[in-house]
Amino acid sequence: MTLKSLSATAVLATMMLPLAASAQYTSYREHERQREIQRRHDARHHTKAKIVGGSAVGGAVVGGLLGGPKGAIIGAGVGAGGGLLANKARKDRDVRERERGERY
Repeated sequence: MTLKSLSATAVLATMMLPLAASAQYTSYREHERQREIQRRHDARHHTKAKIVGGSAVGGAVVGGLLGGPKGAIIGAGVGAGGGLLANKARKDRDVRERERGERY
């Protein structure tokens, strides 16, 4: 490594240190509380059904265009599976944001 790249790395590491040190850790009880709040919010707004259903419809349309009726059935299944994964990722992200106080 050259002296320039070494000094640039040191400067960047020094700048990032306060960000890493200020990471907020929540207790298990607080995490569970935020998960329950998020679950109730999602239940009131039928979020999971909207995401999974929309993904299944999208998969069915694409599958139907590419493979006819059999493709539509397969596409709906694949779309619903993708919707479940997307919903899980969204829910986990929303819980983390609630714990940090970034939302609501």
